[in-house]
Amino acid sequence: MSASETTLDEKAIVELAERALADIASVKSEVAKVIFGQESVVENTLLAVLSGGHALLVGVPGLAKTKLVTTLGTVLGLSANRIQFTPDLMPSDILGSEVMDQDEHGRRSFRFVKGPVFAQLLMADEINRASPRTQSALLQSMQEYHITMTGQRYDLPAPFHVLATQNPLEQEGTYPLPEAQLDRFLLQVDVNYPELAAERQILMETTGIAEGKAESVIDAERLQFIQKLIRQMPVPDSVVDAILDLVRSARPGQGNATTDKHVAWGPGPRAGQAMMLCARARALYEGRLAPSLDDVYALAEPILQHRMALTFAARAEGMSVRDVIADLVRKAKG
Repeated sequence: MSASETTLDEKAIVELAERALADIASVKSEVAKVIFGQESVVENTLLAVLSGGHALLVGVPGLAKTKLVTTLGTVLGLSANRIQFTPDLMPSDILGSEVMDQDEHGRRSFRFVKGPVFAQLLMADEINRASPRTQSALLQSMQEYHITMTGQRYDLPAPFHVLATQNPLEQEGTYPLPEAQLDRFLLQVDVNYPELAAERQILMETTGIAEGKAESVIDAERLQFIQKLIRQMPVPDSVVDAILDLVRSARPGQGNATTDKHVAWGPGPRAGQAMMLCARARALYEGRLAPSLDDVYALAEPILQHRMALTFAARAEGMSVRDVIADLVRKAKG
């Protein structure tokens, strides 16, 4: 390949990235009409979608988690369904079920009626209020993008994203999510109380006659193109090494004294895959063509915290997973 062809390719890539960046900026601007403040929450949730994955939003009720997911469905132009998880929810309420039909000749046959999981954006509201059996109904769809019902495979729409909201486990009437399902969430996004200025804006903007409404700025096809573009972004060897070092240092038995002492089990290879994808997405989100070490360190908490568990002794001492991750990041930075 000649130098001129290489330059042309680089120019084309830069142009595609700039157009993607403009689209992402439009998405952010449209979301900001409805969601006030919470920049890091919006950013991390968007990073999960841009990376082609799922996100778990954790926070007390009333912090606009549901509103954010609904708004993203509108702005990204995705077909969306919402499931309110309750203790009596059954797997068939999510996946669908077979019903018996009878034709005019009296012949009977079964027909599959698709459940709400057949959407491009599935909102699993208060996912930890359902029983573990019902929670696990999402496992196959989140990993393989299809479901199996009575031996028959049914593909889900593309793209397919699950944005789940969860109340803190201390709240009454909740069930912890199985580790296998937690690992399928690309990011855990902690939704905290808004800053004073943002809360003032919420009071002023949402208690009048008219409220701001978000409009669609891209569609599913455009989103998939941006997702593919992110996967093509180069990752420097130094960033790959930093991801491997950080993820492996979070596992017991890898020579890290802090981890060995306080961590019962650590992140698997999916954590590294999530870090690679989200680091690229974060770079593009901020207008860069390649991820840096800062992207890795910034994403450490949302990517690792739901993939680790502390020992009983560490919990008894009042430690949290975030404390361990912060220590690992501090050591990684040197």
